[in-house]
Amino acid sequence: MKILVTGAKGFIGKNLIAELRNRKYDDILEIDIDTDASLLNEYVKECEFVFHLAGINRPKSDEDFMKGNFGFTTELLNKLKESDNKSPILITSSIQAELDNPYGKSKKAGEEVILTYEKETGSRALVYRLPNVFGKWCRPNYNSAVATFCHNIANDLEIQVNDPTVIMNLVYIDDVIDEFINALEGRENKLNQYCFVPVVHTVSLGNIAELIQSFKESRMRLSIPNMNNEFEKKLYSTYLSYLPKDKFSYPLKMNVDERGSFTEFIRTSDRGQVSVNISKPGITKGNHWHHTKNEKFLVVKGKGLIQFREIHSKEVISYHVTGDKLEVVDIPTGYTHNIINEGDTELVTIMWANEAFNPEKPDTYFLKVVE
Repeated sequence: MKILVTGAKGFIGKNLIAELRNRKYDDILEIDIDTDASLLNEYVKECEFVFHLAGINRPKSDEDFMKGNFGFTTELLNKLKESDNKSPILITSSIQAELDNPYGKSKKAGEEVILTYEKETGSRALVYRLPNVFGKWCRPNYNSAVATFCHNIANDLEIQVNDPTVIMNLVYIDDVIDEFINALEGRENKLNQYCFVPVVHTVSLGNIAELIQSFKESRMRLSIPNMNNEFEKKLYSTYLSYLPKDKFSYPLKMNVDERGSFTEFIRTSDRGQVSVNISKPGITKGNHWHHTKNEKFLVVKGKGLIQFREIHSKEVISYHVTGDKLEVVDIPTGYTHNIINEGDTELVTIMWANEAFNPEKPDTYFLKVVE
């Protein structure tokens, strides 16, 4: 299938084309503002589906709204008519088409001309009135508060929240693209004459700003946002895409002594803590037990011995572990335990605990496994 995409270099266009190629739609005809005008004449003759994403959001004058959002749409439809091409056409409109402002009027005019085109030609028209769209590759300081907040906070710049109580309806770019490709394949969501993205997130502007600020601070706290919350998960993915290229990494505090090191990697409020433990050859670490805290040990490098003993028993249980054969060892409550480096290189162990370490309630009691 030959797919024509206008606005190919825009926010939605880039995401759409990337995912179309992921799904093996390889014959994509791309049009953008800098494309040679003669190419459009060729593309309208051979395309079999049209994603009309081109439009103007921030023109130099109000008159340009109508020229970019209505004028180009009319030109495109006329070219399709002249080529007798009745390909389905999907157009991105906006919820502002309901408003009495220059941008809204231009979007409404674009909707009307394509719906009229559908009646005249019998071509399938798919009009999507999109709310605010957020996600990677959206231009900051343009027409997206989310993109601007993510960019500014990631780059240590101020943000301005005029009214934190303002409620926003947002759709995530991946959900938009999934819906568009469903439409391409004849499975669009439609109510009356308008199509829609079924997954919408309703959030206050103040909450959005607070979440993005917390994402920045999470590096210092070693915390992870709530991945059970769909909006928070999507917003966090969006925020990371705005990190400056020299700030993808961040240091961790290594607790180093003569035995090796212990470094916390991730702390969560409800999923525990992940740490990296490095032991030098011949070193024994542990020899303690817990009431409630439980752990998982995964040796990823070196050779080690993990020993357990139920604190009321003399029986010692042993597990020989190696980075050459990855296996997880559960550390149960009520058992004193240790880990011994049996090799001649560093022993590297990934350790998960069911709760983040609390110095005020460490739940850790010294007791040798082997007396």
